[in-house]
Amino acid sequence: MEDTTTADATPGTVCVTGAAGFIGSWLVMKLLERGYIVSATVRDPGNMKKVKHLLDLPKAKTNLTLWKADLAEEGSFDKAIEGCSGVFHVATPMDFESKDPENEVIKPTINGVLSIIRSCIKAKTVKRLVFTSSAGTVNVQEHQQPLYDENNWSDLDFIYAKKMTGWMYFVSKTLAEKAAWEAAKENSIDFISIIPTLVVGPFIMPTFPPSLITALSPITGTFLKRNEPHYSIIKQGQFIHLDDLCESHIFLYENPKAEGRYICSSHDATIFDLAKMMREKWPEYNVPTEFKGFDENLPIVSFSSKKLIEMGFKFKYSLEDMFRGAIDTCREKGLLPYSNEAPPNGNANANANGNGDV
Repeated sequence: MEDTTTADATPGTVCVTGAAGFIGSWLVMKLLERGYIVSATVRDPGNMKKVKHLLDLPKAKTNLTLWKADLAEEGSFDKAIEGCSGVFHVATPMDFESKDPENEVIKPTINGVLSIIRSCIKAKTVKRLVFTSSAGTVNVQEHQQPLYDENNWSDLDFIYAKKMTGWMYFVSKTLAEKAAWEAAKENSIDFISIIPTLVVGPFIMPTFPPSLITALSPITGTFLKRNEPHYSIIKQGQFIHLDDLCESHIFLYENPKAEGRYICSSHDATIFDLAKMMREKWPEYNVPTEFKGFDENLPIVSFSSKKLIEMGFKFKYSLEDMFRGAIDTCREKGLLPYSNEAPPNGNANANANGNGDV
């Protein structure tokens, strides 16, 4: 495609944290497409295995710079944020099997967002900070409601008592978002949080994205028993296509009227709905028809994107689009076998401890 962007029409310079991850790398690609100058943070810019997919993006040579930054190191985002008019804070630790969740997941997530707010204050140029939150901040409660919106928050006492799969991630995102709202108000930072439900779709990172380990667990659970605990997360699930999510980030960043929290979710489905679609579209995976302990008449639990839609945002993709994109990409990258007769070349249980693998 011909590049018609002129230097005068550049939308500006923005920083994306966690740029090598599932959401971060797709967001960088979308921003570059639009002519933004992107200052991208990764934990190790010298590790070509982890950053090559960013350097290979169209316009990367002229419009992309990589910066080393770590959520656990105070001030490490200063240089990347300097001179930026906007910041997209996507980075988050996602190690569901951490031996020390308090120090490896929860503290770095909270301290990281506060450190980024301090970097924004120092820069004096940042007009808006967009934070990628999580559905885990909204509906992790003992009794599921039929409908959730931006006023709902997860029950931390219940999460600590139950310690379900991914509990440390739910705690970290809830505490980090609450701390960020407080710090942003105190320092008059224009702050917006976007709450995606489970993110599914094609991707450009080289390893298995953590959210796809969950989304594709009815397929991978048949040959990777360790993925079965993820069934509880999609029992009454909500989903968003990666491309729709990244488009919503840019849409809200560019909209002067945007404020507060925004749920970004286009489809609701129970694990039985998902399994039925998977069996019909991908019969080669022998997806189960029953899930132990789950009642087939599970009610749907919805996340309302009414606030986002009323701002004028439109979702483009179907549930099938999301899963087809995810499965096709996993197969192309050797992360998923073409049927459950053959083992995958890659590791479908890849370590999910990645900066920005949200």
